[in-house]
Amino acid sequence: VAAQMTYRSAGLGIYAVVVRYSTVPLEKIAMVMNSSQVSGSGQLGQAFRIVFKEGLATPFRTVGRASIAAWFFQYSVMGFIFQTCDRALSSAMGVPRVVYGEELMQPPKAEAAAVALSVSEQARVAAKAVLAPALAGTIESVVANRAEAQRFHGLPKLAAIETKLGWGPIARACGPGFVANASRNFVMSATSFVLTPTLYQRYFPQERKSQASLFWFGLGTNIFFGNVIAITQQALWGRALDYAAAGGGRPISYAAVVREGLAAEGSAAFITPTKWVARVLMNAPVQGTLPWFYNEVLPLGEGRVLGAARQISAALGGG
Repeated sequence: VAAQMTYRSAGLGIYAVVVRYSTVPLEKIAMVMNSSQVSGSGQLGQAFRIVFKEGLATPFRTVGRASIAAWFFQYSVMGFIFQTCDRALSSAMGVPRVVYGEELMQPPKAEAAAVALSVSEQARVAAKAVLAPALAGTIESVVANRAEAQRFHGLPKLAAIETKLGWGPIARACGPGFVANASRNFVMSATSFVLTPTLYQRYFPQERKSQASLFWFGLGTNIFFGNVIAITQQALWGRALDYAAAGGGRPISYAAVVREGLAAEGSAAFITPTKWVARVLMNAPVQGTLPWFYNEVLPLGEGRVLGAARQISAALGGG
């Protein structure tokens, strides 16, 4: 089990680094779009001018070693922690784990569908479906939020804010806007690892199940469900970072951030079609394809990798 989880997690991490670095300009545009740096009409044009003000390579200059490490661990931890939580909570609560891999292509078990769950069993299933991605999303934010803040502000500016606020090591490690970041990651983790595989396995027409249909189903669920909710948290995070930067650095008050945003732009401060599109263009290439990569691509090499791990373990044990 340990080798299997390590393989899946490392695979997700490597995939994420490649895709996220390639789409850094899209991420930076989405960050600026979902902040208080743009307002009124023509926000996308405003965001483009801010992001590329020093040339096409400008957004890539905000990527440091911390971002590369964060991308790898963000997605590998997300997968690893979710698997760990899912297995542990399923065992502790006496409920099935989330379906994975070839299980998605199988029809729902008729005997399971025929048995009505008690209220207690339904509550345990629902609780596990919330707890596993919530914990995974929180730990993902511990790994990645500070690096995201570096890409948002730039390394020198964030360092100056942290210095003025006098943050200790724990606060520095978590970074500004942690609560909003963790809330967003919870939504996306639940969408990728719970909602997409569960709905696909149970309700997608059996005769149409394939790698291609899973890819497009996962992408569609990400774009039209996960990101519709997550965009509000992304905007809250961006506005919270702008709030924290005011005057060189101040503690974040989420109540004040929401109040000021609504007063300035109404609900458009947190969700508009343009903000949603910017978020989708940044997020969908990696998060939307994650269920497909996790459930269809990674299993292709899993048998060989686990077989090699068993041989190495046997050789070391025999030595």
